[in-house]
Amino acid sequence: MTPGAYREPTENIWKKCAEEFENRWGFPNCIGSVDGKHVTIKRPNKSGSNYWCYLHKYSIVLMSIVGPDYKFICVDIGGFGKDSDGGSFETSNMGKRFEQDLMSVPAPRFLPGQNEICSYVLIGHEAFALKPYLMRPFPYKQTLSDVRKEKCNVRLCRARRVVENAFGILSQKWRIFYRPLETKVDTTILIVRTACVLHNFLRSKSGDDKYFQFLDPPEPVLGAFTDIANDPRIPVFIVRQIIQTRILFHYFYQ
Repeated sequence: MTPGAYREPTENIWKKCAEEFENRWGFPNCIGSVDGKHVTIKRPNKSGSNYWCYLHKYSIVLMSIVGPDYKFICVDIGGFGKDSDGGSFETSNMGKRFEQDLMSVPAPRFLPGQNEICSYVLIGHEAFALKPYLMRPFPYKQTLSDVRKEKCNVRLCRARRVVENAFGILSQKWRIFYRPLETKVDTTILIVRTACVLHNFLRSKSGDDKYFQFLDPPEPVLGAFTDIANDPRIPVFIVRQIIQTRILFHYFYQ
């Protein structure tokens, strides 16, 4: 196996990911898309309900940070299926290292065309907590009355989808993920880790292009929005004032 298939992320790797996310997906200062995949397993003995997930099956969690080219940057394998994606990330080793600022994330920089400094961030869906290093979409109710927040969510979700596509490519290549893995949990973790390494290796060699047909279709071009400022169904709410969200929010609206 070549060394480039899997390695510890460095500051230069994060910067390269951020540059490609901006060029390919139109989202600046993004170092990766984070999400979890439930890997179906046979119920371990004396495990209670720890591995029972909301999909009504027993599973372990493959928590991953994926780059703009569908390659796994970081993975944490073996979380309990009962945990949410946000909970699995916070209890994982990489989540704890992000919280302790031990992941070699580059220093904040100016956004393109802006005069305010913004941190490099991961992007995730609504199940993840909003952090200085992790962005999530605005709540749906807030987007009903603000087109700018809707536009920000469209950009974020388009960039975030690379992690879901990476899981799809992984499952299409290794069909073992379409059935329960009837091995011990430790052995299952090794199987999943090996599949992730092979996935990165094939991505480096461009050997999995034939699986692109299974990816989601591209996002449609965002057209004009209907004026909904006077919609009586919109409730009154307080807008969150998180610095990274505010800066990126104004960047997308310019």
